[in-house]
Amino acid sequence: MVENANLALLIVIGGVAALLALIIVARVQAFIALLIVCIGVALAAGMPLDAIMDSIRNGMGGTLGFVAVVVGLGAMLGAILEMSGGIRSLSHMALAGAGPKGAQWALATVGIAVSIPVFFDVALIILAPMLYGLARDSKKPVLWFAIPALAGMAMAHTFLPPTPGPIAVADLLGANLGWVFLTGLITGIPAVIVGGLIFAPHAVRLAGNVLDSGPVSPQEALDAQTDAPDIAPSGRLVLAVILAPLALIVAGAFAPYIPVGADTQAAIAFIGHPFTALIIACAIAYFTLGISRNASRDDLNRVMTKALEPAGVVVLITGAGGAFKQVLVDTEIGERIAEVFAAADIAPIALAFGIAAILRVAQGSATVAMITSATLVSAMINSSTMSSIDLALMVSAIASGALVCSHVNDSGFWLVSRYLGLTETQTLKTWTTMTTIVGLVGFLIACLVSFLV
Repeated sequence: MVENANLALLIVIGGVAALLALIIVARVQAFIALLIVCIGVALAAGMPLDAIMDSIRNGMGGTLGFVAVVVGLGAMLGAILEMSGGIRSLSHMALAGAGPKGAQWALATVGIAVSIPVFFDVALIILAPMLYGLARDSKKPVLWFAIPALAGMAMAHTFLPPTPGPIAVADLLGANLGWVFLTGLITGIPAVIVGGLIFAPHAVRLAGNVLDSGPVSPQEALDAQTDAPDIAPSGRLVLAVILAPLALIVAGAFAPYIPVGADTQAAIAFIGHPFTALIIACAIAYFTLGISRNASRDDLNRVMTKALEPAGVVVLITGAGGAFKQVLVDTEIGERIAEVFAAADIAPIALAFGIAAILRVAQGSATVAMITSATLVSAMINSSTMSSIDLALMVSAIASGALVCSHVNDSGFWLVSRYLGLTETQTLKTWTTMTTIVGLVGFLIACLVSFLV
C-alpha cells in the first residue's frame, strides 16, 4: 500500500496528533477516538473502502479474543478479594510482620500485591485509612508511608499482569505473560525501591507542611469500605489466592524447559495458560473467600458482575488499539516506519519507551498510552525474530514510559491529591516526581537486562 517511508511517517504522526486532539481538545471517548483514527489512517494510506472495516474487525477480534477473557477474569477475582475484606487482611499481616521500622517496605510490598488484582483507585481507597493510622501513631507525615505504597501500586498497575495494561501490551506485541511478569518484577522492584523508599523522605521535605487529614478524612476513607466484613479472611489465604494464578502462569511459560514427558509438559502449559490459571483462581476465591465465609451466591455474582463494568472500558479501548495495529500492518505503514528507524539506528526498546512517555504526558491515561504505543511498536517490529525475554522487556519499556510524569491530565493525580490532602503544587513535587523516577529507573533496568541477555 504505502511505499514511501516518509509518507508513512507523516501519516502516523498525523494519526497520533488527531488522536490526541480528539481525546484532549474535543473530549471524545478514547474508544471512539481510536476507531476514528483507524479509519482516517486507512483512508490516508489509500486502503480500499471495502477493506477498511474488514481490517478493523480483524484487529478487534484478534485482540479481544485474549484480552477480554483475561481482563474480565482478573476483575472478578479482584472484586471477590475486595468484598471479602481480604485486601485489608493482607495489608495488616504485612505491617504486623514488618514492624514499625519496616513499615515502608511492607507498604511498598502491599501496594504491589493489592494493585495486581484490583484497580489503582480502589487500591488507594482501601489503603488510605491505614496510611492515616500509621501517620497518626508514628507522628510522621502521611507521605512518609504513602509514597512507598503509591510507588508499588503504580508499578504493579503498569508493569505486572494480570492488570489490564500489561496484558493488552503483551497481546499486541506477542509476548508471553509469564516472561512479562518476571521481567516486570526484575525491572519494577528496583524502580519501587528508588522511587518509593529512597525518595520518600525527600517527598516529605518537598511537600512541606502536609496535614494528616486533607480534603478526604480518614473517616471518609473508611466509609468507602462499609461493605467489608467485620471478620476478614487471613492474610496468608489472601496472599495464596493472589499468587496462585501468577505461579501457574509462570510455570506455564517454563513448561517446555521442565524435564518431564511431552504429555506432562502439555498439561502444565494448559494449566498455566492465563485463561485456565485465572479460572482456577476465581474458583478458589469464590469458595474460600466467599461461600465458605457465608457469603451468598447472589452477592458474589453481583460484585463479580459489577467488576466487569470498568473492565469493559479497558477491553474496548484495547480492542480499538488492536484494530489500529491491524490497519498499520495491512497498509504496510508499520514496515515503512520500521525502515526509517532502522536507518536512524534507534533501539526498539528506546523507541517503545519514548513513544509511551510522549503519549502519557500528552493525554494522561497510562492505559491509553500503553495500548497506543504498543500498537505503533508492534507494527514496526518483527516479533518472530525476537526472543521471549526481549519481547517481555519491550513491555516493561512501554510500561515505564506510560508511568512517567503523571500530572494534571491524569485522574490518578487528582485521586492522590484528594486522598492525601495535597495541593496541586505539592502533588506535582511528590506524586509526579515519584512516577517519573519509577518510570525512568524501570526503563534503565530494562535496557541493562536487554544488553546483558
